[in-house]
Parts: sequence; C-alpha cells; structure tokens
Amino acid sequence: MAYQFPEGFWWGTATAAHQVEGGNVYNDNWLMEHVPGTIFKEVSGDAVDHYHRYPEDLRMLKEVGFNMYRFSLEWSRIEPEEGEFSRAALEHYRRMLIACHENGLIPMVTYHHFTSPRWLMRYGGWEGEKTPELFARFCERAARHLGDLTGAACTLNEINLPAMFSLLFRREGGQAPDPATVAAAQALNVPPEQFKPFLQSQKREVMLDAHRRAVEAIKSGPGSYPVGITLALTEIHAVEGGEARAAEIDRALNTVYLEAVRGDDFVGVQTYSRFWVGPEGLMRAPEGTELTQMGYEFWPEALEATIRQAAAVAGIPVIVTENGVATDDDTRRVEFIQRAVAGVARCLQDGVDVRGYTYWSAFDNFEWMMGYGMTFGLIGVDRETQARTVKPSARVLGAMARGNGVL
Repeated sequence: MAYQFPEGFWWGTATAAHQVEGGNVYNDNWLMEHVPGTIFKEVSGDAVDHYHRYPEDLRMLKEVGFNMYRFSLEWSRIEPEEGEFSRAALEHYRRMLIACHENGLIPMVTYHHFTSPRWLMRYGGWEGEKTPELFARFCERAARHLGDLTGAACTLNEINLPAMFSLLFRREGGQAPDPATVAAAQALNVPPEQFKPFLQSQKREVMLDAHRRAVEAIKSGPGSYPVGITLALTEIHAVEGGEARAAEIDRALNTVYLEAVRGDDFVGVQTYSRFWVGPEGLMRAPEGTELTQMGYEFWPEALEATIRQAAAVAGIPVIVTENGVATDDDTRRVEFIQRAVAGVARCLQDGVDVRGYTYWSAFDNFEWMMGYGMTFGLIGVDRETQARTVKPSARVLGAMARGNGVL
C-alpha cells in the first residue's frame, strides 16, 4: 500500500431506501412519480428489490471487502399514517442491522433520505412548524427499536440541497407551484402551497430544528454511537473576476450549514464535483471538459477540497458519506475512485480527522427524476431479472478496503 489509513477506518458504500427497496407506495415521492405532468422520467416501481434481497446484497458487499454499509429507513413504511407505527417494518430494519453485523459491516443508519410520509403534507411538509416535532417522534420510536444494533446515525440527508437547487434552477419562493405539484396536492386534498416535500423546502431553520431534535431523540435510545448529519458540499471554483460571487455562493451553499452543525459528533461530506463561478455567477465548465452522465464535471479532486473545508469550518470529525460518479464506462469509475481516495489520503497525512470513505452507490439504482439511466453503482443490476453483477471498480475499492490503504 502506498499509504496506510488509520486503524479502524470505515470503508463502505451506500443506498437510500426509496432508490433501492421498491414499493414505497406511502411516501410523497411515489405520489409525485404517478401524477399527471410528473417530471419523473420513470417510476421507481420495484427498484432493485433490496427490501427482499438485502441478505444476498450484504453478503456481496462483504465479499467485495467493505466494513461499513450506509442505508436509510423509510419513514413512510414505519409510520404509514400519523402516529401509527408498524412493528413489522421496524423488525425488517432490525433484521437488516443483524445481517450487517453477521457480514462484518458496521451499519450507518440514515433516518431521512429525501422521502416522507404523505400525511406529513397536512402540516406543510418540510416547511411546516410541526414537522421537527413529528420527525423527532419518528426518530425516537425507531431508535428505541434499532439503536442497540446501530453503528452510526445520520439524521437528515443533504439539508442544503434545496438551496443548491434554488441556485441551479433559479427557483424563487414566490413562484407558482408547477402542475405536478398541484396535482399531487389535489390527490392529498391539501392546498398546493402546503405540499412541500423535502427537496422543495426553503425553510432552513425548520430542517435544522428537525436535525437538533432528532439528535436528542436518537441518543435517548439504547446503544452508544456517533450521530451527525450529511451535507451536499461542492467545491466552488472561481475564474478571474468571479472571486466575490464565488465567496457568496460558497457561503450560501456550504459555510452556513457547516457552521450550524458545530458540536455534532461528525459531519457527513457528500461531494461529486465542483461549480465554476464567474463575475455573473455559475458558468459552464470550459469546452472539452469531461462530463459525467449527470452533466457535471468529472472532478474527483473536489472531495479533498470539501473535506478540508468541512473540517476547518465545522471543527468536528468528517466521514465521507457519499462520493461517486455516474458513468457507463467503469474504467472512468476506477479512475474517479483512485483519485478521490488519494485526496482522502492527503487530508489524513495533513492531520485532518477523516473517519471513513463511502462510495455512492452500492447499486445502479433509481436516480430520482432521471430514473434508472444514471449508473453510479459498484454493482450492476439487470432491470428484467434483478441479477447483480459486481463491476471491476468494486474490486478496486474493495482491495483498498481490505488493505486499508491507497494502492
């Protein structure tokens, strides 16, 4: 190994419930996939059927070489109607936790990864004043059942992503709801302005309040493990003349959130690329720049930049909870991983407290509005048969995990 990582370093991969489980019919995203005028390219459907195939999937992750697995709980399975908790759903996730331990995988549990029960929209979704209390109640109930088997927990996934979407797509708070949102609200018999899924919320304080209450609720349960939050951090690259605008964007998307989580056990860094910024704001990358399937720059070095920023601003340990690339050329995924992990090694060599690296994602799965065309996975999935195929990139990262170092 060219560089040996610290003993106990976490090497893992990640999924989100709605993207892999299949059949999450009680949440807001399933509804939005099926309304007239939907902006979703296709429906999630059975996804990759991880809900039933997790024993096979976890054995595969162990065989590849990982020692950690990050997955999320589906709130709408556990509490399909307000105040009505499903013991069967909680038992399912408990069996997943047991299977993680049986396969030598430290389970990192995310309590909310974008999707919410439909009934939450009665309270204004993620802009409603009651939502932090309702989310904390769910966290308390889930942690009481699962905490003794949990290795680490994330409260909310990427609370700053709505702010990023506002910048990217020029969304303003006063804009009229789009037709799909109107249709979804009508299906639930709530006013359109009350239908506020997580990714449409512009109420940062509601989300931060939910996070703070969730930390307390999760820690009230059995077990002793670190609890934090994950942030979508992007390297902000200024061209000449764009320094002032870049600083504004960096503060709005990264810094204010990092400042807000000081005192947590860790911050989850989730990085995929960088933004180019000129005097007028965001700009396209230079002509000829390699792009991923998602349309943004192939730039693994962004991870090193955001780790350093997170550690410096938040002042707490860092866990890379997502980092990856969407490509149909697995050799490019191999290079992305090698360069990204080399950046993690440089951070560690400089004394930055990084506790783990998690690749996104374990499988080629449902990529939200873009459907199944974006292939991030270390493991391919046949859409007809659900057969799994371990890609060479998984073997490369797995070799690093087994050797606990950079090749």
